Amino acid sequence: MAWPLLLGVRHHGPGSARAVRAALTEARPRTVLIEGPPEADELIRLAAEEGMRPPVALLAHVVDEPGRSSFWPFAEFSPEWVAIRWALDHDVPVRFIDLPAAHSLAQRAPEQDAQAQDAPVPEATREEEGKGGETGESGETGEREESGENGESGAGNGDEPGEEVRVDPLAVLARTAGYDDPERWWEDVVEHRGGGHEGAFAPFEALGEAMTALRETYGTGGHDRDEVREAYMRLQLRAAQKEFGQEVAVVCGAWHVPALRTRTTLTADRAVLKGLPKVKAEMTWVPWTYRRLSRATGYGAGIESPGWYGHLFHCADRPVERWMTKVAGLLREEDRLVSSAHVIEAVRLADTLAAMRGRPLAGLAETTDAIRAVMCEGSDVPLDLVRDRLVVGDVLGEVPDSAPAVPLQRDLTRLQRRLRLKPEALERELDLDLRSENDGARSRLLHRLRLLGIGWGEPAAGRTGTGTFRESWRLRWEPELAVRVAEAGVWGTTVLGAATAKAEQEAVSATVLADITALAEHCLLAELPDALPVVMRALADRAALDADVGRLAQALPALVRSLRYGDVRGTDTAALTEVAAGLAERIFVGLPPACVALDGEAAEEMRRHLDAVHSAVGLLEEVPHPGHTSSREPTPGAGPAVEAAEGSGPSLSEEAVAAPSGMRVRWWRVLRTLAARETVAGVLRGRCARLLLDEGELTAEEAARLMALALSRGTPPDQAAAWIEGFVGGGSGGMLLVHDERLLALVDQWLTQVPDAAFNDVLPLLRRTFSAYETGVRRTLGELVRRGPAGANSLAGGTGSAPSGFAPELDPVRADAVLPVLYLLLGDPRGVSGAAEVSGCGT
Repeated sequence: MAWPLLLGVRHHGPGSARAVRAALTEARPRTVLIEGPPEADELIRLAAEEGMRPPVALLAHVVDEPGRSSFWPFAEFSPEWVAIRWALDHDVPVRFIDLPAAHSLAQRAPEQDAQAQDAPVPEATREEEGKGGETGESGETGEREESGENGESGAGNGDEPGEEVRVDPLAVLARTAGYDDPERWWEDVVEHRGGGHEGAFAPFEALGEAMTALRETYGTGGHDRDEVREAYMRLQLRAAQKEFGQEVAVVCGAWHVPALRTRTTLTADRAVLKGLPKVKAEMTWVPWTYRRLSRATGYGAGIESPGWYGHLFHCADRPVERWMTKVAGLLREEDRLVSSAHVIEAVRLADTLAAMRGRPLAGLAETTDAIRAVMCEGSDVPLDLVRDRLVVGDVLGEVPDSAPAVPLQRDLTRLQRRLRLKPEALERELDLDLRSENDGARSRLLHRLRLLGIGWGEPAAGRTGTGTFRESWRLRWEPELAVRVAEAGVWGTTVLGAATAKAEQEAVSATVLADITALAEHCLLAELPDALPVVMRALADRAALDADVGRLAQALPALVRSLRYGDVRGTDTAALTEVAAGLAERIFVGLPPACVALDGEAAEEMRRHLDAVHSAVGLLEEVPHPGHTSSREPTPGAGPAVEAAEGSGPSLSEEAVAAPSGMRVRWWRVLRTLAARETVAGVLRGRCARLLLDEGELTAEEAARLMALALSRGTPPDQAAAWIEGFVGGGSGGMLLVHDERLLALVDQWLTQVPDAAFNDVLPLLRRTFSAYETGVRRTLGELVRRGPAGANSLAGGTGSAPSGFAPELDPVRADAVLPVLYLLLGDPRGVSGAAEVSGCGT
């Protein structure tokens, strides 16, 4: 052993971690130097606190631009972390000696940060660039290795003379040893290496010699920033030796060991560092996850299997047997039949495969093959679960409260604890009942965080329908969210204050009406009463100036959805109601001319707007419209539903039918106008007819007449097919054809009369329409067409025998039989006492 003791490691390698601990225990240095940003020296002591649980990461960011950031991750099996804990446990001074983050962050332009490029971070043994490769606003990878096929690269292989190609040292060493997989070579020579009799320093000497040979051949290997970093490391090493003597241990990437052994002058190293740019940076600890240590996420120094490496690091003996036991436990939790016999056989098969492949012990490849064959019965579906939960893992680290944090992060942590919302690396579903005080507060927190761009939770489709008192969320905490919190700190020191300030700013700067209506919805969901007036003023101003019907139609649904939250969340939506009603009136006026002379793509887009406005008007049905009063006079040209509601048609009880509002009646008139106008695209005319039919504003006879006109010989086949797509398209259109065989007969008759030359043109439209139906609906339609629709002989007058399964007239007895169940589900309007005795009453 020679001082200084240079311990070259592979970042996140459990074999290196064990070797570092053994070497430090035997050498007993007076100080330990570790590759990392020196700004974190004051944070090292926190590693010994009880609340610190790896994986964690050092986060450095520019004070004025939090999005410009870098991470230095550590796991329990990271050699640097082991060295830190050893030094703290033995009261040995420990310092970081890499290039300061103030310089490395300044060397990158903001646009490079946005693309997560050129991360100034520690690297692995040069298998990949950058130990702290998690950088930039996107939180994605830092600098990546760009080696050739199978990692083969070297000087002189570039496109230009003298151009250097980035080197993957592990790939070169593995290929030299006859391996085609660097990971498998590393496992065999390091991870599966026993205690041996060569001494604690032998592996570092061997790895240092290999790296020296590589650097003699490849130079810097295309990593230009290493010269600056290594010059700074040498300066720090000299300073430590001057302060503590020669007994200094250095833990760094093995690629740097030859450079630290090189004798250079103090003046030369200082000259390399002269004139480096500098910014003001802050540093703290943040939680990390095994998933973000994985190379699959793009992390430069990532490893294939963090969970497997963590298992190897903690298992003192029989790692394969213990691993198979873990896998069996996971599969049993997923209700798969896995017994102890499966475990025994899987261990035997893994050992056999290792012997056949000439490996000292069964590695991850052998255990995975054995698990697939024995426990998963050859299926990759349960094996993917094992890879995700165990091989990669979903462990989320923790940092103590004493770690530095921006005020917004502290407020978020306080709210998470008060609401019992613990951040977790594993994605989970959260169902909220907004009538509950705690669940309501959880919902508001998640909505406020979304408004701030902190995507901890995303709304998910609920299993309880469309009621406004329930919400479903999909939660997953990612480490880069710590950067998002730091970025959002410019808006305020609390979650509520920051969300309010950002909402007000977005309302003032928004130029698109739909963006402002979406913002109004967010404000209601997040309960931001101070921001809502600003948003409403901006909304009213923008709506008054916008004349584009498409943009108005885009804005209305979000605005109307916001009205639904007034009852559950106790929010005053009077101003919102007035704006929504005015917006709807402008759509009614502008929609008919906007639907004329549209091509196929524009017609499809307008169809989506039409459906959205229709749903929004349905929600606005009970909202009083300013400037319009209810009238009991019959509406000219109105359909039977309106006549009944207004008193001129057949009388209906108030319990059975609620009178539609004037707004809804006007919307039906717009739909009638569009359905009858020949200059409107077929898909829009068909859709309007369908909406009127569903509302009861169009009788079945009228619908059949409109379909007959649309499918007549004088209509071009492509227009007729578009009309069919608009009328019976969507999931419920098939049921309409199943239960109304007159319409099915019309479609069938038209289809048989389409000329051969035009059939290929209309086939894609028809296939798209009917492919949306469920399998059972398509099968039923096929059977009806095969036997011939019952209404095929009565198209003109609609008379003749009723379709199969339907009587000519309503059967009151059969209809009344469903009332008890409906009353149990929806409540008895006459009182609970008579709900169970309902039988034989009139419908």
